[in-house]
Amino acid sequence: MSHITQSAVHCINPDCQRPYPQPWGNKFCNSCGAPLQLLDRYIPLQPLGSGGFAQIYTVWDEKTQTEKVLKVLVENSLKALDLFRQEAAVLSNLRHPGVPRVDADGYFQLNLSNPKLRQLPCLVMEKINGQTLEEILKSYPLGCPEIMVFNWVTQAVQILQELHKHQIIHRDIKPSNLMLRNSLPTIPLVRQETGGDQLVLIDFGGAKQFSSPMLRSQSSSTRLFSSGYSPPEQVTGGNVGPSSDFYALGRTAIELLTCKYPPELEDPQTGGLRWRSRVNVNPQFADLLDEMVQEDVRSRPANANIIQKRLAKISRISQQNLFSILQGFWQQVLNKLILLMQAVEKALANFSKAVGKTTLFILQAIAKFLLACLVTIWAMILTGLGAAIGTIAGFILAYRTILGDRVAEFIFRQLPGLFSDTSTVLGAEILVFAAAGLGTAWGLTAAGGFGQRRRFLVASLMGMISYGFGWLVLQFTTPRNSNEGLVMSIVFAVFLFTLGLGLRSHRIVYAVIASLGTALLFISLIRLGLPPDVFQFSSQPQWQELPLPLGFFIVEGAFLSFWLAVNYYLIVPGLRFLGWR
Repeated sequence: MSHITQSAVHCINPDCQRPYPQPWGNKFCNSCGAPLQLLDRYIPLQPLGSGGFAQIYTVWDEKTQTEKVLKVLVENSLKALDLFRQEAAVLSNLRHPGVPRVDADGYFQLNLSNPKLRQLPCLVMEKINGQTLEEILKSYPLGCPEIMVFNWVTQAVQILQELHKHQIIHRDIKPSNLMLRNSLPTIPLVRQETGGDQLVLIDFGGAKQFSSPMLRSQSSSTRLFSSGYSPPEQVTGGNVGPSSDFYALGRTAIELLTCKYPPELEDPQTGGLRWRSRVNVNPQFADLLDEMVQEDVRSRPANANIIQKRLAKISRISQQNLFSILQGFWQQVLNKLILLMQAVEKALANFSKAVGKTTLFILQAIAKFLLACLVTIWAMILTGLGAAIGTIAGFILAYRTILGDRVAEFIFRQLPGLFSDTSTVLGAEILVFAAAGLGTAWGLTAAGGFGQRRRFLVASLMGMISYGFGWLVLQFTTPRNSNEGLVMSIVFAVFLFTLGLGLRSHRIVYAVIASLGTALLFISLIRLGLPPDVFQFSSQPQWQELPLPLGFFIVEGAFLSFWLAVNYYLIVPGLRFLGWR
């Protein structure tokens, strides 16, 4: 270990005037005379920072030939000493990969004489190489992917189960006290995206022993808490138990998913967290987190075993959800793009103000344009895919089941005399239209790229109704299979469809521009040779007749998404700029 033997040594005496550098091999500090070889085993190398009442150092263990962490208590209060001893006792008795390991002789006191006689409590523990979840969250400005947070919560619950089995509660769970242990110097990308490294719970300075009789009593505990994460009973100095750790873990998970400090999500009236509309998460996982952060202790899960069983059930369901994986990938792309924008902004900060501002404005505009293009392309892909699935499903229902005949009979019975052709093929077409509208609505709502509310049920109903109305317009146009009828059908269908999407403002503007824009693009296609008889099915439709209607609905859905993007990124912002709110 040449890089160790050539290192300088650091004195840990808080009052030392010149603690660094000290020559390697010295047993005592040249400045204050404090011991440099602790227990004839540990050699302090460099400070890592401070936490609470302690100073933290990297030390070299001559016995095991490994680096470890030394925690030195520099606060003289009796309360701080009790908490420090408590942390040492807890870690010495635990043997779990999710907890820093402390040897039996890891806690000791160092006697100092300069500038005054004092004992310096020390605790040597395993060094965890990795990042805290607080540091990892900085790389995800839109929130960490659900699959990563789910994995971390699962590991954290396993650690808490081990602690609670030993009648220990941590009392200070938050992103900065959870670390990912790097198993290799270079971490594969796959492991980073899935949160595959071992989670480690650190900083046991606030840990506390508990017992069932103590929980039932009315005695209070030491008032030690972290604002934003600790439960109400801990903040007020009341009784705390395992459910207090669940509350802090739940709030930590919600922050990781939303990238929002929990108090920023609190409802001012109820105090509950309003976070589920900010991120698309498995509803069962979201329900579990909401139960963990209930203010009433009795409403939270009673023990870690209950949470583990629910997480296992959610995991089995999530593994079958391919769409969630695609959305996680898309979120990763957005996160990387936003991080790229932030990196560009930081790099340009050193330029002169005039040139820097102009260049920054141009780069921001380019980045926003690229982001808008990616969102639009994603929406067009999902909408086209949904339209394709819906059209195929509608064709099967209409012409491969008895449902098509029943629908046709119902239509001709309810609207006698309105149709010149009363064949079941004609009436069954409405199933193809309605199913295509349903699929288009699902795809566009799932993409969620234009600020619309994710109302799948309402959007689905409006999709079926609007496309069904488009079919009626196509039937009432004379002659039926004409260019005019096809264009009018598109205008009415897209107009009604857009109104039902749950857009937050300027709905009429969205509907008018989307319907007219989509119709104009189809007029161009008709002039290029698109036949007007797209839906001219034979008396017994075959699969080879499906590609033309299938392509029609895919293109209609893609054009619709394109015009919604034009409204969202150009027209509506322009109207707001002119004062139309």
